Amino acid sequence: MSKEEHSQISVRKEKLAALQQAGVPHYPNEFRPRHTLEDLLTRFGQEQNGEVLAGIEVSVAGRIILYRHFGKLVFATLRDATADMQVAVQRDEVGETLYTQVFRKLDVGDWIGVEGHLFRTKTGELTVRVARFQLLAKGLRPLPEKWHGLEDIETRYRQRYLDLIVNPEVRTLFRTRSKIVRLIRDAMEAQGFLEVETPMMHPIPGGAVARPFITHHNALDRDLYLRIAPELYLKRLIVGGFDKVFEINRNFRNEGLSTRHNPEFTMMEFYQAFTDYEELMTFVERLICQVVAAIHPEGMVVTHQGRQIDFTPPWPRLTPAEALIRFGAVPPEQTQTLDGLKALAANHGLEIKDVTDEGVLLLELFEHVVEEKLVQPTFIKDYPISVSPLSRRSTQNPQVADRFELFIGGWEIANAFSELNDPQDQAERFHAQVQAKEAGDLEAMHFDDDYIRALEYGMPPTGGAGIGIDRLVMLLTNAAAIRDVILFPQMRSRVEG
Repeated sequence: MSKEEHSQISVRKEKLAALQQAGVPHYPNEFRPRHTLEDLLTRFGQEQNGEVLAGIEVSVAGRIILYRHFGKLVFATLRDATADMQVAVQRDEVGETLYTQVFRKLDVGDWIGVEGHLFRTKTGELTVRVARFQLLAKGLRPLPEKWHGLEDIETRYRQRYLDLIVNPEVRTLFRTRSKIVRLIRDAMEAQGFLEVETPMMHPIPGGAVARPFITHHNALDRDLYLRIAPELYLKRLIVGGFDKVFEINRNFRNEGLSTRHNPEFTMMEFYQAFTDYEELMTFVERLICQVVAAIHPEGMVVTHQGRQIDFTPPWPRLTPAEALIRFGAVPPEQTQTLDGLKALAANHGLEIKDVTDEGVLLLELFEHVVEEKLVQPTFIKDYPISVSPLSRRSTQNPQVADRFELFIGGWEIANAFSELNDPQDQAERFHAQVQAKEAGDLEAMHFDDDYIRALEYGMPPTGGAGIGIDRLVMLLTNAAAIRDVILFPQMRSRVEG
């Protein structure tokens, strides 16, 4: 804290002490505003300039964000959860004592409640002429300087409350996020899906290839894992007889931080009996287009960080090899053999000494060469079976899985597949994952006996998908980093000194 800030806090505390000494209620709880500022601006903001809005009494509350003295008159701009609006306080209206001992001692950042009537200033600004006011909460810390706002990105993330106070566009972004989630929920329910809740602490981590967070339950005296995905629990519900389920859920993966990765993130996962991954591609395409149309009614072309993304369907559907050929200028024959893939990997500087699986190598090349080039919505389908431990094996080609991922803006937005419902096949793939874990793969899956038991009771043909809410919000709000769309993102410890 700077000396100037420390001095301002001291002055504000002195003002608070003076108010207490004068018997002024400084943290009261009885004021109830009858109007929002947005409501007043919407209803009366278009009146003719100079017209006195006589008889329109209002009651509003807000934080002072601008404060201007003109002798016996003070203009203040209030900000509530909906908008900003000006109020005017005259000494003769509220009385000498309240004006001098209370209102003149207020600061930017203080919360007040006011009652009065509307009028319009000579410049045409809709304003509340205050008849009565009340201090609701004293701001002891100064807000960032008005003309520069809160620009330090670290402070914005670490003190999101301050970011929300001084940057209205941030509040708008998170309202948009809430709208996106609501649109998705409404769309799923309209399609007959049942919203459910599954555990966030698992005895065995599963449902994704990821490194989990570990915690300890004292009463049970056992380690538990924070959810990396709800998949295996949601599919248990399909076994139990629900045919359409979804969950908008928080997942936790003990991985790195970046502009598009946060250890805690939000997904929407859904599972539907008697469908497959091909039908799910159409479903996901329609769902996202529905959301885009609602958020961007001006059209299906959205600008994200200077790039135009056209959501107009239909979206291309390519295999990883086809994507390498189209976006990486790779000769088709090089994608068909292990030696060709190794040569291609070497050309791109990939470390592949211990890789002997064509599928693993193909995916490494796809991620390195192609992924960031998939700016326009594109489905990548038919992944190698070796990198798809929960996916159904293709009937036409047993080397690939009935699986797709959706890429937009160079990011993976969705992952889906026809679910593997053969318990013997699933058990074999779990065993392969266990072997990989024993060989040092910290992201490999555990063997889940109970999930195998559930499959042995019979799961109908099922398709399932997960959609990354955070990244979708980033695309639709022109956000540059995932921390911009998460209210309280994880941050590295601040280095002092």
